[in-house]
Amino acid sequence: MNRKEFIKNSSLASTAYLLSPSKIFNFKSKSKISIGLIGVGLRGQNHLELLLKRDDVNIIALCDINETMLQMCDEILLKSGKDKPKVFKEDKYAWKKLLEIKDLDAVIISTPWEWHTPMIIGAIEAGIKYIGTEVVLGINLEDHWNVVRSAEKYNAHVMMLENVCYRRDVMAILNMVRQNLFGEIIHLQGGYQHDLREVKFNNGVEPYGHGVEYGEKGFSEASWRTEHSIHRNGDLYPTHGIGPLANYININRGNRFVRLNSFSSKARGLHNHIVKHGGENHPNAKIDFKLGDVITTQISCANGETIMLQHDTNLPRPYSLGFRVQGTNGIWMDLNNSIYIEGLSKNLHRWDSAKEWLEKYDHPLWKRWINETKDAGHGGMDFFVVHAFVESVKRNAATPLDVYDAASWSAITPLSEQSINLGNETIDFPDFTSGQWMYRKPVFALTNEY
Repeated sequence: MNRKEFIKNSSLASTAYLLSPSKIFNFKSKSKISIGLIGVGLRGQNHLELLLKRDDVNIIALCDINETMLQMCDEILLKSGKDKPKVFKEDKYAWKKLLEIKDLDAVIISTPWEWHTPMIIGAIEAGIKYIGTEVVLGINLEDHWNVVRSAEKYNAHVMMLENVCYRRDVMAILNMVRQNLFGEIIHLQGGYQHDLREVKFNNGVEPYGHGVEYGEKGFSEASWRTEHSIHRNGDLYPTHGIGPLANYININRGNRFVRLNSFSSKARGLHNHIVKHGGENHPNAKIDFKLGDVITTQISCANGETIMLQHDTNLPRPYSLGFRVQGTNGIWMDLNNSIYIEGLSKNLHRWDSAKEWLEKYDHPLWKRWINETKDAGHGGMDFFVVHAFVESVKRNAATPLDVYDAASWSAITPLSEQSINLGNETIDFPDFTSGQWMYRKPVFALTNEY
């Protein structure tokens, strides 16, 4: 084979994976699947509870090194009445032993961020074809490329379990976007605007919101998440905002992110929290936090849309993801829960309450599964993200959110860090699909099944 033929054939093989990964698999659909959970802290326990409610899932293994969290899992399992899975807890690499289990159809990873890339790649190389991972995909840009290349090499499916993509109002707006109610989409906004001081400083003992400890003295996320605020400055958690927005404008499926720049405010919030609740002489009051209190990121897209994201977790504020979808015919904003559609709204230049619009355009997925969302967590959207992953595994089909989505959304973090470090320079956004975004078609939420 000459060089020209080799390049042509290699390109065709890559395109086959990119365009129709489900066709690569020739296995029969399964009525019941076996899943292992790596990381069963508070978020992993959410997944455990949802999976235990299903008759089509066997949870055959758990892995965690925190005995308190494992004891909490024991209580959940006892209430479920189901058999206790095999537990791996020997050391921080016990997850590798879990991956050696035969007949493991899928794993779900809910561990500290820095472990996601090695665990995802480890699972893929162990022959596991379906990996569900919590946010984020990796720490640096190389992590993201390594996961993408590993998934392509082994024909594996990596789904980021971004639950906000399934939020009820978010999906109703997706329905409206696809029915052209907003016209051509011009600009979008979103972010993670959530006071997390009680999460970043929590020893599990002091009253909610009053803790000032982290690391070895911290409980749950405080044991690891706060370290990122000390050493990094960028949008550390972009996917709640960007996931839904990417689906609105078909990112990686006819559109892509092209360029990005980010700005950081000064850092005051975490220090002030420590001084207020621990005093000026507390050892943690001497920490110089690198993460700015408000990170603002701007993104331009191949089809001409602009996006603004904000990361705001260190100051006192009510929760809001700050969604805004604006097109040639109208606009939705979640902060004021309002919609305006030119020619259809009740009054010229005046907001309609979004309630009637969202009810009218309620997404078919929510209509189909509304009863199953009860007690599912986060307003019911947790059900959908787990359901989509499980159904994909059962059907040997591509996940509705794939590795290219995960990489593109999560890469905003290291890219924003790079931009801020370079004095807010605008930098090019990598194309993880290697040009195939021009040919791939939208798949997310196009069925009422999953």
